[in-house]
Amino acid sequence: MSSWFDPSTGSGLTMSVDRVSLILSLSKDEQAVETRGTHARKTRRGVRLSDDVRRIAAIVVSAALVFAHAQPAFAYLKFGIRVNGRSATLKWPQMPVRYFVSDAGVPQVTAAQFQAAVGRAFSTWEAVPTASITYQFAGFTSARPQDEDGQSTLGFLNKPELDHVLASTNFLVDNSTGAIVETDIFFNSSFPWSVADTGQAGRFDIQSIALHEIGHMSGLGHSAIGETELLPDGGRRVIAAEAVMFPIAYSAGSIAERTLRADDIAGISDIYPDGGVETDTGSVSGRITKDGQPVFGAHIVAFNPADGSLVGNFSLNAQGEFVIAALSPGPYVIRVEPLDDADLESFFDASRSVDVDFRVTYFEHLAIVPRGADTGTLDIHVVRK
Repeated sequence: MSSWFDPSTGSGLTMSVDRVSLILSLSKDEQAVETRGTHARKTRRGVRLSDDVRRIAAIVVSAALVFAHAQPAFAYLKFGIRVNGRSATLKWPQMPVRYFVSDAGVPQVTAAQFQAAVGRAFSTWEAVPTASITYQFAGFTSARPQDEDGQSTLGFLNKPELDHVLASTNFLVDNSTGAIVETDIFFNSSFPWSVADTGQAGRFDIQSIALHEIGHMSGLGHSAIGETELLPDGGRRVIAAEAVMFPIAYSAGSIAERTLRADDIAGISDIYPDGGVETDTGSVSGRITKDGQPVFGAHIVAFNPADGSLVGNFSLNAQGEFVIAALSPGPYVIRVEPLDDADLESFFDASRSVDVDFRVTYFEHLAIVPRGADTGTLDIHVVRK
């Protein structure tokens, strides 16, 4: 089985429109979720969302890169919806994924330079040998990101009011199939940008930020396997990250996020398996319980002592079950931790009760991941704090 993020599972919520477009923007002080329908645009701040909009907005709750707000240590998540009562992973139905680039540049970055930088980012995802996703540059366009025009567009928009949002991805989804129909990615031109090979002091790297956003475009949520330190102004600086999909960007001038990590590779391979991934890799699965009852929302990380890589997921159903797929065969240390430093509504539907009242726990044995198979259910019992 595959683990994916469907906040409506078990809550009785269903989507009631044929196609929906979703945008998420994260900020230093709060999150603003914007949902876009056929005629209206609404935001969570100052406007009461309808029940349908609330249901829709819960599905994509991780689609923007922020640089000054800490998040809990999540691992890769896949976006998902309910289709005819069954779970469906949000994904592109056919290859290649065609995208356009806006013909407008910004200071020190022309449209051609922007296209070349995002092209390198697309190539990085496409080069994952265990994933089948491919992309195709379809040309320059006068259209801008967030235009509902049937084409996926990357480009700049001036959003000074989003003063901690570097870039954001929105989706148009056919909820009768779970197929992604269109995605747009905007880069906030209120920030200084660079395409320099070695980075440029004081400017954010287009290729790095694009790599993160293309992960969202392909169906991946956030990972927060990383370490930050608190700054005097209350923000946080990234010290280290073990996933490109970590939601906090490195400081301006860094190009550290141009390389995919194990968590990113496992995630994209799980959604678009190829190159023998189903026969050459394995998975670890199990069930998290406390006092004999299942735990929802626990964070589980698989640590590979052979290479130091970290990959993980959550217990995301009412039975407390989890699965971490696309793992290299061999022994793993399994760690379970609560999301006790998280804004839970940022990642789970408000109706869900996420249990954070338990101690960090390690599975008592090494989990041996077999080639082309699953470990079998690991029963991991946690205790109250």
